[in-house]
This record gives sequence, structure tokens and C-alpha cells, in this order.
Amino acid sequence: MFVDTQVAARTEKILIVDDEPVVRDSLGKWFVEEGYTVRAVGSAQEALNSFQPHVWDVALLDIKMPGIDGIELQNRLHEADPDLIIIVMTGYASVETAIQALKQGAYDYICKPFEPDELVHTINNALEHRRAKKEVVQLREHLQEVSPHFQLIGQSPAMKRVYELIEMVAATDSTVLITGESGTGKEVVARAIHEASARRLMPFVAIHCGGLSETLLESELFGHERGAFTGAQARRKGKFEAADGGTVFLDEIGDISLKLQTDLLRVLQDKEIVRIGSNAPVKVDFRCIAATNRDLAAMVKEGTFRFDLYYRLDVVNIQLPPLRERPEDIPLLAEYFIQKHAAAMNKPLVGIARDAMALLMKYAWPGNIRELQNAIERALVIGKGQEIVAADFPMQCASPLQPVGRRLEDVARAHIERILEESGWNLTHAAETLGIDRSTLYSKIKAYGLKRNATVGG
Repeated sequence: MFVDTQVAARTEKILIVDDEPVVRDSLGKWFVEEGYTVRAVGSAQEALNSFQPHVWDVALLDIKMPGIDGIELQNRLHEADPDLIIIVMTGYASVETAIQALKQGAYDYICKPFEPDELVHTINNALEHRRAKKEVVQLREHLQEVSPHFQLIGQSPAMKRVYELIEMVAATDSTVLITGESGTGKEVVARAIHEASARRLMPFVAIHCGGLSETLLESELFGHERGAFTGAQARRKGKFEAADGGTVFLDEIGDISLKLQTDLLRVLQDKEIVRIGSNAPVKVDFRCIAATNRDLAAMVKEGTFRFDLYYRLDVVNIQLPPLRERPEDIPLLAEYFIQKHAAAMNKPLVGIARDAMALLMKYAWPGNIRELQNAIERALVIGKGQEIVAADFPMQCASPLQPVGRRLEDVARAHIERILEESGWNLTHAAETLGIDRSTLYSKIKAYGLKRNATVGG
């Protein structure tokens, strides 16, 4: 029996599994009258043969059936679709078995014969319980996602322009591309846009594309079905689904492969994804914010970035200034980081000496705000007095810069080269000192043609 009539325009779907035709027909008629879509089958095997995860909202299972019984069917359906609401049907003689089903995750059990109104009430309560549970999960995810590592700080003209753009774009649902050097605070700006938008009560989901292989990034973005590949032991939602109703932040977007660029373009256009190992499209509702420290326009000309994806992402562009171009903000940032890290270390609040501040103001900060934060934190750990002095800063900050040329690229190359030599070419330690991640450091090593044991400042 298959009934596909929706009287009250309900969207929920109910699967009935019972070997008694009278029970199947009666239940099907009741729920169709309530406006549900209903399918009724006569055996567990028939249910398994036609079952598709995330199609059905509720399954009513008879416990006593020939072949595969209701308890075993419950286990298999729950494994295939953990979100499925399962209610078992039983005679008075098998209540103990029904209690076993509850312990294994069934929502409830009902005893035959049952009243239609009572059964409909049970199912309505189960669906309402699931809706409430999803809302709680979304709120918890949101609370975990929205605590920024540091605030937007600065009163320079360049930062005031950034604030204006954030306010302007937050009122829309447009795609935003944030550009700027590594460490300038692109994720903080993305979070600020989300927090000021109508989506602020929904999740903010960030994914850093640069440090993941194509296969892993694809799984992270789109999710996968159980058995889709070796090691996929359970169905997993991707970042787009996790962000449903909220915001997806794609950092280092310039590092994704051409294949993933094509897949991402399709998602942005159609607002639906297909999990790896599935053919069923899933509708998603999210706002996309992307960020990069690379020149996407130049990559389009080189053929390494799709022009149609670039224009889809670059609806509104927010360019973050490097710290060296807004030195007037350094004292504000330094004071903020001193307060933040002193509190975290449970240390008395300290000041900063004039010579130390002068050093911070003169330094080029190739690692931008992230490098400044690391420098302040280390100074608080090393410092012994009532205020931070110049000697408390890392060697690369306290030492005068060598004359390596006027171009920023020359300064950055010499600086990275020196830090690599000082760290013995320990990439993890060097990246931490510079305030960048390992993948960014590795890219710069390749771009500058740096080699171990090279002459510092060459």
C-alpha cells in the first residue's frame, strides 16, 4: 500500500511496517486524514529494500513479524538514519520487548489495540520534540562558534572605512570577499558581519581551505554518506549543512582546486549540495563570506581560478589594510592584547615602556595583527617588571632591521629567511613566531625560493 495524499498540507512522512493488512490499512487511513504522507509495507525486508535515509520522519514498527522482527529492523533503520523517529507497536504480551526497544533508542511504544487520537498525539509530540531538539543543537553550535579570538580594534581612517563596509553589507545577504595579508583579521571581520546580520542567531561555520587536501576539503564542505569511501563509518553532515540558516566562512579560498571551484560555484548558484556517496540533493540556506591573501584577479588571468566563481564571490569586497599602513592603531591593539593575556595568565596588569612602544611602532609587522599578538604574549611571559620593555620582545622584533631593499617583498623575504635560520628551519616554530600557519609559510618559502643554510638577508 502506498498513499501520497496530503490533506492538511503537512510535510512530514510516516513509514508503517506491519504484517497485518488490517492494521496497515487502518493506520494509513488515519494518518492520511491528518495530512501526512504515508507508506505502509508488510515486512521488515520490504521496508529495508525501499528505505532511503532522511526521506521519512517517523517509522511505526510492529515488533512481532515473521523473518526480521521489529527490534532488529529498528536497529538497522537507526543505523541508516539516526534522526528517524521510531515508535514500536506491540501486544500486551510483549511489553518487555517494547521496553527493550526504548532502551535502544525508540521514541515510544504503543499497545494494540490503540486509539487513533492517542497515536496521532504521540506522533505530533515526537515531531515537536525533534524540532525543539534541533533548535537547541543549533543554538549550542552558535554559542560555540561566535566567540571571536580578538575584537576589531582601530581608529585609523582605513579601519573606519572597514567598519562602514561591515555595517553596510551586514544589512544584506550578499556574498562578501575579504582580502588582505595573512594575519590582518579577515575571520574577525567575517564574524562581525555575521553578528550584525539577521542570521546572527544561527551558526557561523568557518573552514580554512588552505591546509586541506582536495578530497578532505570536499568531505568537509559537502559531507558524506556511510560507506562513501574507506573510513566513512557513519553519515556526516558537511559545513554547508551545519551552517543552514547562518553563515559559511571560506578562508584561503584561493587555494582550492579547479574541481572544487566548479562544485562551489554550483552550490552558490543553486543553494543545494549532494553528499559524497549520494545522488540526492539537499537544500541549504546560508550566507557565504570568503577570504584570501592572494590576488584572485591575477589568478583568473593565469587560468588558476574560475572567472565566474570570482565574480560570484566578489559581490562586495572588503580589503583589510596591513598593520604597517595603520601604525596609529598599534598602541590600541597592544593595550588590548596586554589586558587579554595578562588576565588569561592571572598576572597583574602591566604597562608598556616608552622604548618598547617606540619599537612596536617602527617594526614592519609582516605577520600583521597575529604577529603583534604573539609578540605581546611572549613579552608578558618573559617580562619580570611592572612594565614591558623592549628587551622583552622576541629577537626578530628587538633587533634592528637590516637594509635589504625598499620593496616590501624584499623586507618580508629577509625577515622570513632570518626566522627560519633562527628556528633551525623548524617550520612549526617559525610559523608560530611569524604569526602565520604552516601552509602559508611553506607557500612563501617556495615563492621566495628560500633554501636551508642560505645567507641571512640575501
